[in-house]
Amino acid sequence: MAIPVIDFSKLEGKERGETLARIADGCEDWGFFQLVNHGIPVELLERVKKVCSECYRLRAEDFKASKTVQLLNKLVEEKGDAADAKRLDNVDWEDVFLLQDDNEWPANPPEIRETMREYREELRKLAEKVMEVMDENLSFEKGSIKNAFSGNGEHQPFFGTKVSHYPPCPRLDLVNGLRAHTDAGGVILLFQDDQVGGLQILKDGQWIDVQPVANAIVINTGDQIEVLSNGRYKSVWHRVLTTSDGNRRSIASFYNPSLKATIAPGTNKDDSATTLYPKYAFGDYMDVYVKQKFLQKRSRGSRQ
Repeated sequence: MAIPVIDFSKLEGKERGETLARIADGCEDWGFFQLVNHGIPVELLERVKKVCSECYRLRAEDFKASKTVQLLNKLVEEKGDAADAKRLDNVDWEDVFLLQDDNEWPANPPEIRETMREYREELRKLAEKVMEVMDENLSFEKGSIKNAFSGNGEHQPFFGTKVSHYPPCPRLDLVNGLRAHTDAGGVILLFQDDQVGGLQILKDGQWIDVQPVANAIVINTGDQIEVLSNGRYKSVWHRVLTTSDGNRRSIASFYNPSLKATIAPGTNKDDSATTLYPKYAFGDYMDVYVKQKFLQKRSRGSRQ
């Protein structure tokens, strides 16, 4: 099985209906799909790769001194190759920095701020286009999901970017790249490494690789899209495996509701389905999620 790869440009042509159906299938059956010909210039994507990889190179020594590396080194010193060595199940083998509208960004390399501002604006626009497609497929009024995320325009939706690198790991058996979880928010847009794999989703009880595709943007639906669609769209478990060689780059952007937004299943004129989720404030959901990110979703209180 392979994650669907969809040509986003075909929405504008005679294959629009087929493309809408493929995106609907990606949301309903997979919770993940990949977009190619999405409109983001390849030249910009190449600059993003370059500045993020250079930024990680400048941060590499700090990662070697991180708590995660120290914990693994201590475990190996104590247990060596013993079969009973306990995995480090509460940490991730991941170097991370966050880019938001209101936090301090890395200053080096010098090009990173301009490049990532340009990239984030392109991703923000792509996220809104994807949400409009979801509106259409769900028979919602145009702009419904965006309006839900903004409290009908009263609040600013959250948009953040997480830049991650997964360095080579000496003990793949003892630590995760990123623990299995679902994403709390709305639409997630991932520019993943096209050389080093490791991202997997859980489908039908099996872990399936999200295959690297050059210059694709991976889309996945978060918990709030699952609720707004009344369970029709899936927020699925995913994880990142450690690798013994290669430094995996992963740039995930999150278009989420405002913390003040109220989230509840959306409706359309043909919808007679039983409502599967209660109404709640996204901020209340996040208060629970940050404590229970790696637990089953039912424990977070988003379902009745």
